[in-house]
Amino acid sequence: MYNHLITSDCFDLDEYRAIQRAKEINIEFAPLYNKYFTKISNYIHTKIKDKQLSEDIASQVFMKALLNIKKYESKGYSFGAWLYKIAHNELVQELRNQQKMYEVDISTVQLSEDSIGDVYDEMHIIRLESALSNIKSKYLEIIRLRYYESYSFKEIGLLLGISENSAKVRCFRALEKLRNVFNVV
Repeated sequence: MYNHLITSDCFDLDEYRAIQRAKEINIEFAPLYNKYFTKISNYIHTKIKDKQLSEDIASQVFMKALLNIKKYESKGYSFGAWLYKIAHNELVQELRNQQKMYEVDISTVQLSEDSIGDVYDEMHIIRLESALSNIKSKYLEIIRLRYYESYSFKEIGLLLGISENSAKVRCFRALEKLRNVFNVV
């Protein structure tokens, strides 16, 4: 029954079933909300420093998702990627309303031993944080999505409104910039 979906890298059978139930009965949206609300809220909070506003926007994201759940189709993208795309659009709209530019606040990124591989030395972590604070926000964004949020290049492309290949190129350039800055710091 689900064989045509299993080929996707983004496929999660339990999530697929939850989405199908939510399409039939709105109250079944709760498990999806519980799974993603904190992630979406944190994503928004990295862009907007106001915690209350971040939660308000996250609520808008889930309200839009709930109202449009029947229109959701995987198309090779995870449900989470769809939510991040809605969140991104809501952020852009909010920032347009405020007529402000946003930037990635590196101080909100939590580095852990797992997320940076084998770098256990505190001095390396400090150097890495310093290097991250010296690269452009568009590169920070792609690094965060790829290595902290574990999104595929296809999903990153969807979130950023670029092609999968452009996401790969931008990630490569981001890593090159990070290596260059890291070596200077």
